[in-house]
Amino acid sequence: MPSIFSKIISGDIPSFKVAENEKFLAFLDINPNTRGHTLCIPKKEVDDFLDLDPSLFKELIGFSRDVALAIKRTIPCEKVALSIVGLEVPHVHVHLIPITAIKDVTFINKVKLDKDEFINTAEKIALAYSSL
Repeated sequence: MPSIFSKIISGDIPSFKVAENEKFLAFLDINPNTRGHTLCIPKKEVDDFLDLDPSLFKELIGFSRDVALAIKRTIPCEKVALSIVGLEVPHVHVHLIPITAIKDVTFINKVKLDKDEFINTAEKIALAYSSL
């Protein structure tokens, strides 16, 4: 059975996309720790990042870095944290979380955004990404 992320890739489930190429997709987390919390995923469904081909893993990290640069240019924050957890969805995903304090990466405190806030945030990050 395809993961929810594979359904996002295929367009069966909508998302707030911020970046995409032939191998990877980045979209806003719908249950974000902070405004701009973004997930970067390979389009190839793999459960554990340790099972990714090493070259694909390196490309995923490079893609994630570029998306993080776009986030940093768009969302006021001290840093953009990177985390690979992998328990929530059986599809490799890199969390990019704009942070100002360590509590922002605990996955306990969440922010609520309405649809317009998601759209606005995604558009701003996508614009910054396209200008890299």
